[in-house]
Amino acid sequence: MKQSIENLKDALSSRGGEVNPVISFSPVVLPVAGRPVDLQMKISAPAIGNDLPVIILSHGHGRSNFLSSLHGYAPLADFFSAQGFVVIQPTHLNSKTLALDQSGPEGPTFWKSRPMDLQFILDNFDRIISVVPGLEGRVDATKVAAIGHSLGGHTVAMLAGMEVTDPVTGGLVNFAEPRLKARVMIGVPGSPEGLNTIGNQTYGVPLKGTNYSTMTLPALVVNGDKDKNANFSDLENWRADAYHHSPGPKCLLTIFGAEHIFGGISGYDALETSDENPDRVYFLCMSIMAYLRTAFNPKDTSWEDLKKEINTVADAKGRIDCK
Repeated sequence: MKQSIENLKDALSSRGGEVNPVISFSPVVLPVAGRPVDLQMKISAPAIGNDLPVIILSHGHGRSNFLSSLHGYAPLADFFSAQGFVVIQPTHLNSKTLALDQSGPEGPTFWKSRPMDLQFILDNFDRIISVVPGLEGRVDATKVAAIGHSLGGHTVAMLAGMEVTDPVTGGLVNFAEPRLKARVMIGVPGSPEGLNTIGNQTYGVPLKGTNYSTMTLPALVVNGDKDKNANFSDLENWRADAYHHSPGPKCLLTIFGAEHIFGGISGYDALETSDENPDRVYFLCMSIMAYLRTAFNPKDTSWEDLKKEINTVADAKGRIDCK
């Protein structure tokens, strides 16, 4: 099903009120020790404004050639940059744009290198920002969030403290990253107990080694109540496990009617979107923005206000649970 670009852009911009013009700069390319190829990034930011908060956006795996890279997720990058955020989009090693050998110890997902990409960005933040013309000195490096979709959600979960048992070494891998002020997982894979036979065979590395009980840092889990895929699990709401199987503080945003692409977040005019719905994309973006505002500033009541609003109306597009 093809996404209507104009309708979706209207949903993401004009209905959000006055927005800033946006600049995009890519590729920003930096060498990383031990990485088989340089890290490529796209930076999107408001053309004006100072003290800008930051989102590192981690793409998924998927079947597309370009959406799982710095070239994808324009509906999210466009929305958040227009609303005053700097959005950094790395191309992880699993991206088809890199055409790397997938037979290595991490398998086709390159699961261990992905959180290392985000930590490299945090370690080299000033260097990355300085490359973008007109952006240096305008960014608040104390307000950085990570958002990930699908396999990107798994990456963000690792940064929230979820441990993974390395199937090669048998050791525990933990990339808990307290420098992040907020962590958001959209459509994150569920617990290993919920994997079916196909899921175990195809994505057993790393999914059957995940342990959400160690995910202690605060996070928002976003689940679509129609996000069910027989290639992973036969269970309903399996992708809400990151919330149910982890300790607090956590919040769960359940979006009604949402399948895995949540109305079309991975790209404009994307054939992989089976639940095309610009309103759903807009609701997802606005909800995440409310969460980030409160995470960056505890005195900001945006998240609590949204929670009260959608949990008390009959025709709400979702529900929020927290612990």
